[in-house]
Amino acid sequence: MALFYKLYQDNRSNRDDKGKWFARAKHVGTVDTNQLAEEMQDNCTLKKSDIVAVISELVDVMGRHLQMSQRVKLNGLGAFKLGITSTGAESVKKFSVVENVKDIHVLFQPETRIEKNKNRVKALLSGCKVTELPKNNVEDALKDVTTE
Repeated sequence: MALFYKLYQDNRSNRDDKGKWFARAKHVGTVDTNQLAEEMQDNCTLKKSDIVAVISELVDVMGRHLQMSQRVKLNGLGAFKLGITSTGAESVKKFSVVENVKDIHVLFQPETRIEKNKNRVKALLSGCKVTELPKNNVEDALKDVTTE
């Protein structure tokens, strides 16, 4: 198992890194709740329908707690909280939610543990390898067909 990457060159003229090459994560598919539940069913005594029900309820309950300004910590996974993007106001009296709050977003902080070698490892990343996306991938083939 590996996280695939593809190289890209930064050609923005206003950047100090103009012309340098960077890695960008490439994803080769999406797994949804039903697929996860099927895999989980094979690893435990719960049925797929029970797992889907628990995940659905978790989403609802997490949303409710996040909207009450609470952090939600899932042990072994990490913590979620809401964040705000806003613009500045000239004074406290001139600050308005309608005018100054531009975005509400979800922030995730993965749980971190310390391994035997004293390295800090974030949840979901233990043992993760990084490798270049194979050159014969379907995405590039499709891109070639649509540009012809």
